[in-house]
Amino acid sequence: MKNQFKHLVLFLFLMLSFTQAAGADGYLELKNVEKNIYAIVGDLTNRTPENLGNNMTFGVVVTDKGVVLVDAGGTYNGAKQIHAMIKTITDMPIVKVINTGGQDHRWLGNAYFKKLGAEIIASEKAVKDQKARKDFQFLMLSNLVGDKEVKLTDPVFADKTFEKELKFKVANVEFEITHAGQAHTPGDSFVWLPQSKIMFTGDIVYTERMLGVLDHSNSKSWLKTFEAMASYKPKHVIPGHGHPTTLEKARKDTYDYLVNLRFGVAQFIENDGDLSEISKVDQSKFDYLLKHKTLSGRNAQQVFTEMEWE
Repeated sequence: MKNQFKHLVLFLFLMLSFTQAAGADGYLELKNVEKNIYAIVGDLTNRTPENLGNNMTFGVVVTDKGVVLVDAGGTYNGAKQIHAMIKTITDMPIVKVINTGGQDHRWLGNAYFKKLGAEIIASEKAVKDQKARKDFQFLMLSNLVGDKEVKLTDPVFADKTFEKELKFKVANVEFEITHAGQAHTPGDSFVWLPQSKIMFTGDIVYTERMLGVLDHSNSKSWLKTFEAMASYKPKHVIPGHGHPTTLEKARKDTYDYLVNLRFGVAQFIENDGDLSEISKVDQSKFDYLLKHKTLSGRNAQQVFTEMEWE
């Protein structure tokens, strides 16, 4: 319990220090990527009562037999908000919901869509992570989104799980889900549409804002997981945070950042740097990313801890 409280204090310090940016006031932005394929882009900032925990990017694929949703939202009403946006483009039912990882906004909306009859899908490791961090996530959301929203939100886990890969079709649309390794969370997966060459990455890719390396992340494995995703050479990338983009932009904002961070921390360790001075690791090349000032030092500290044990 002491450990959970310590993590909560640290997480809230990071989250509550976020500043306002595009996407404030809880709006969700619908972006048409290709015919029948959409991204719903949420805040690039923190979870708030206004955005109902939906501070990330979701995927929507409309087929002749229903909608496949990539990620469920941060709360029950957050999921309802996502569904309201989907209704502006189709009245088809939501038949499957894919949780791409264990972060709260990837799965805590499951209960809403389960009531509508949707099948929930996630990797085995994502479900294990969801169960392990559930209590902490609810505690954190109570502080950031409010007790009222949390009380309406029930934890519902996947109906169908897989270890490494799952392939299925809905109508004539093919889906491939792959868990290639730990990234931002232990069970992160990417969703590939081979016919349209579109990739939904979940938290494997952050664009426009700085990613977070936390105690449930692994920066070394994250690089390998990104490489596995990038090997598909997608035409469009729908990141876990940010607008639909190119693989080049995804690489710049995520992969190149992690490479730069790990190189800087490795040099710091080689020069016998003390953890109290870890903020001296130069990350200025990425100061264009939102949250740079808030997260860069914390990321360096976590990678320092990782690399001491590698």
